[in-house]
Amino acid sequence: MIYHLAEQTHWQQALQDGRYTGSTRGRSLADEGFIHASSEQQWPVVRSRFYADVTEPLVLLHIDEVRLSSRVVEEVGDPATGEVFPHVYGPIDVDAVIATTLLEPPHA
Repeated sequence: MIYHLAEQTHWQQALQDGRYTGSTRGRSLADEGFIHASSEQQWPVVRSRFYADVTEPLVLLHIDEVRLSSRVVEEVGDPATGEVFPHVYGPIDVDAVIATTLLEPPHA
């Protein structure tokens, strides 16, 4: 299982389109080349580090990697620490999202 923090409007659009193409805050799959994801232990840190100033709820996507049609690659996400994160190289199929959790602010 991998996780992704999504803005509500982007997730709602994905439900209509059948696929999610946001990468990270303010950037799309087309911009970044992959979609940032996290492990169960990593997503709370990502939330507080990169989304602390967001005043709207976020949607945590619970993604079953087996159901993805896109490839997942474990890569160094922070060169300073060498910490490895899952990166999804392609859209996230809505059917691969087996659960969502609404996260109310504050996100810090």
